[in-house]
Amino acid sequence: MKNQINENGIKKGIDNEIDNEIDNEIDSEIDKKIEINNKIEKDKQNETKHKKQMKVIKIIIGALVISIIIGAFIYLTPIMKSLATAEGRLVFKDKIQNTGFTGMLLLFGLQIAQVFLFILPGEPIEILAGMCYGGLGGTLFILISTAIISIGIFFLVRKLGQKFVYEFCDKEKVQKIENSKIFQDPKRVEIIMFILFLIPGTPKDLFVYIAGLLPIKPLRFIIISTIARIPSIVSSTYAGQKILEGNYKTALIVYGVIIAIVLAFIFILNRFDKNKITKEAMKVIK
Repeated sequence: MKNQINENGIKKGIDNEIDNEIDNEIDSEIDKKIEINNKIEKDKQNETKHKKQMKVIKIIIGALVISIIIGAFIYLTPIMKSLATAEGRLVFKDKIQNTGFTGMLLLFGLQIAQVFLFILPGEPIEILAGMCYGGLGGTLFILISTAIISIGIFFLVRKLGQKFVYEFCDKEKVQKIENSKIFQDPKRVEIIMFILFLIPGTPKDLFVYIAGLLPIKPLRFIIISTIARIPSIVSSTYAGQKILEGNYKTALIVYGVIIAIVLAFIFILNRFDKNKITKEAMKVIK
């Protein structure tokens, strides 16, 4: 009888220990789930807060840039009208030369705004650079400033990742390019980047952001993108120079000839492109 009582006591003790262990495990699992849920909720709150901050920053920068553009437009409109006369063109050139380094900073600021906010296409800034500093000077200024901005964005993307890109670019388009096999091929991506930067009208600023997510080395990307931009920049800056000289016909001819050469080069590339890399890449970025 005593043995039976002892056995029952032992069983109860074991059962209690098992129950306690199960309860502890359940409590531990519940605590873990609560902790995970709290972390997820905190991450969501941080993400929402970050998005709101970025939205405010974009609005502030956008408002400043628009204010500068409106101010510049009001200031330059009468001057631009006077470009029809030789005297007016001399006045414009003198005004630009008198601004010195400040004028360069303003033009560089417009370029940064154009790349970061997609407010302006690049061509008007390139034409303005040509009007201010001539065909050669304008080309060098735009190439150097574009390279500096591209380097900055490339390394920001490498450090901050996809979320940074999504703040400035369409998420679906970025993911479509990023997940494309052709853009993830280290052997092909450099050729693709060169062609896309060379083709007029492609979203070059988008490629600057996405390049940081692709298997391409920083130095090679900067060299490729800078060289590929040259025809487009040269056509715009020399057109700007000719506009300042009052030679509008020559400006159009220069622009047209360079564009025609680029298109002919792209046509030849497509003819010899057996793997149809260009066509496939263009389908992806649409």
